[in-house]
Amino acid sequence: MKIKGDEIKALGFKGKSIGLALETLNAFDLDKEVEKVLAELKSVITNPVAYKEHLVFAALAEELLKPEEKEIPIREKPLPYRIYGADGIELGALKQMEVAMKLPVAKSGALMPDAHQGYGLPIGGVLATENAVIPYAVGVDIGCRMCMSIFELPTSLLEERKDNLRKILIENTRFGRATFDDPKDHEVLENPLFKELNVVRKLKDRAASQIGSSGGGNHFVEFGIAEITEVDNDWGLEPGQYLSLLSHSGSRGMGASIAAHYTKLAMEKCPLPREAKNLAWLDLSTEAGQEYWLAMNLAGDYASACHHQIHDRIAEALGTLPAAMVENHHNFAWKELDEKGKEVIVHRKGATPAGKGVLGVIPGSMSAPGFIVRGKGEVASVNSASHGAGRAMSRTVAKKTLQENAVARHLSDLGVEVIGSGLDEAPMAYKDIHQVMDCQQELVEVLGKFYPKIVRMCGDEQFKEVD
Repeated sequence: MKIKGDEIKALGFKGKSIGLALETLNAFDLDKEVEKVLAELKSVITNPVAYKEHLVFAALAEELLKPEEKEIPIREKPLPYRIYGADGIELGALKQMEVAMKLPVAKSGALMPDAHQGYGLPIGGVLATENAVIPYAVGVDIGCRMCMSIFELPTSLLEERKDNLRKILIENTRFGRATFDDPKDHEVLENPLFKELNVVRKLKDRAASQIGSSGGGNHFVEFGIAEITEVDNDWGLEPGQYLSLLSHSGSRGMGASIAAHYTKLAMEKCPLPREAKNLAWLDLSTEAGQEYWLAMNLAGDYASACHHQIHDRIAEALGTLPAAMVENHHNFAWKELDEKGKEVIVHRKGATPAGKGVLGVIPGSMSAPGFIVRGKGEVASVNSASHGAGRAMSRTVAKKTLQENAVARHLSDLGVEVIGSGLDEAPMAYKDIHQVMDCQQELVEVLGKFYPKIVRMCGDEQFKEVD
């Protein structure tokens, strides 16, 4: 018997009842003519009370008798918010930010100059809410972050010991599905939440196997030159150039699983109009909201532990400890005070915290410098700055339009070696970091720059020129 969802929909079924009706027909394998089955389904939807005790259709009748969920209305007009670098931001990201600012829980927001379209809140979007956390405004890779170690070693080692440094990167990093045969232990894995929260309990083994490794995509570990330009820096370093290590990665499979679970839960508990459904929130006064908050923070701590293990392994291989370390994260939510002293939940999806005096690293691309910054605490930006240069083209477009020869020549001309990666992460796929930084001069003070030289990403291939 072949009955399609459209036929069931035509009878008046909608939402979950469509799927349940199909499941019921499949489960009981009713041996009747299609017309008769459709007629009985019509009877069920017309008078579900009569089928509450029915052998076949009781569950379907129960679903139909549930009170219809009413959508939570959003504002007709968005709250005002500041846009930095509007000329370089695609229309899709602007529209997504406008929808976010229509949410009834929204209090303030801002759009960073590296912004581009994502799911729910745009990447580069900052949103402050009242007592509500939005899983998709945090992002899938919870607690994704930058971490930089600055060593008091001469930058000449990048040429003199290039082969050795390349070997150190390859031996002490893992990307994507690759993990270490002997992953190190870490105190984060002893967090009692791994026993107390059902959602993360089943994730511990995977987290333990992946610790110290990095994701695929745009995640990297790279040697380069940190150029400290300000005498008034936070580490007591003399202005000059130093051999440095920079990493970018997040909470691996654990963060993605937490995001998937609580996004689904939020959508069930918080029905929103279609254009806003990915911005469903969890009230922090509820058990679900508190669970997500704890799980999110655990994922952030785990992401930090991964970076620290990467830097510890490489520092050990170098035979020295870093003179300074800078770490900052995005894809997270923070409890902060607004300008009136009231607590708000600040979501930074692909945005860097830039409160007054807060340190961070804003990377460019594999061939463009990153910037070591100190936040100025600008209220209009919700104490935030960009988390990088931002994509200028999608991964699909980059793969279709960029030529490996051209990318290889570009990297060679700048003295940059890349291990792993693909055309979707080529420098040309990103915005001009200098233009992005120009758009946020009022948000951060630049303390120095980082120039990538040996870049390790997912995979083992290298960009090569083809004759």
